[in-house]
Amino acid sequence: MVEAFAVASGKGGTGKTTSTLALGMALAERYDVTVIDADTGMANMLFHTGLDDADVTLHDLLVADRDAAVGDAVYDRFGLSVVPCGTSLDAFEAAEPARLREVVAELAADTDVLLLDSPAALGSKSAVLPVVLADRVVVVLQPTVPSLSDGLKVQEYARSYGTETAGVLFNRVRPDADVEQVSEQAARYFGGTTLSAVPESDAVRAARREGKPLLAHAPEDPAADAFRDAAESLDVRPGGDAAGVADRFRSAVVPDRV
Repeated sequence: MVEAFAVASGKGGTGKTTSTLALGMALAERYDVTVIDADTGMANMLFHTGLDDADVTLHDLLVADRDAAVGDAVYDRFGLSVVPCGTSLDAFEAAEPARLREVVAELAADTDVLLLDSPAALGSKSAVLPVVLADRVVVVLQPTVPSLSDGLKVQEYARSYGTETAGVLFNRVRPDADVEQVSEQAARYFGGTTLSAVPESDAVRAARREGKPLLAHAPEDPAADAFRDAAESLDVRPGGDAAGVADRFRSAVVPDRV
């Protein structure tokens, strides 16, 4: 009874974590939403949600001899179920990326929408697996041609594993950006729609300093409104037999190529 989205981009700095949490909070007005920080190497969702002192994180669920249950790493925050990831290098090296399949399968039983905050680069199994597990991918871009090029690489890789594009989200858009021209190019090359163009905002940085998602810190900011528009434009399709959905996650092929 769930649909899983990977929130991805070709490079860092586009605002994936901000976008994941903003989309999650907006979608939570209609669905049960779980967000997972699947960026196991460069995690930062815990800082955006005031969970930097979390006792159990995704890292603890990805080790062979884990003591923690999946539910131990789920925290109720801002109307969402949040699964943060730790920042320890030792924990990252001990984690086994393939175990994300079982974690996602268990979480799928209790939610309508899963949002996987994915690593920016596609250079390792830990980076690619969230895209492989997802039903569809939301590509976060800045309105520039190089960013479009990076996003197309993400889409190409996702499609090679059967993951289609749900839409393109332009983020951190400056007032002088030619969004219309870049959106036309995006429409030609990407499978999904342009979900929204989110303006650059000081409120995003202030929210991060406060340890809150944007929609909790500044719900009336223009950037928050744009993220709500993106969530409204996202064609969410939760459904299917719960057991069958879980089995699909568990049987997902871990990529041998990166």
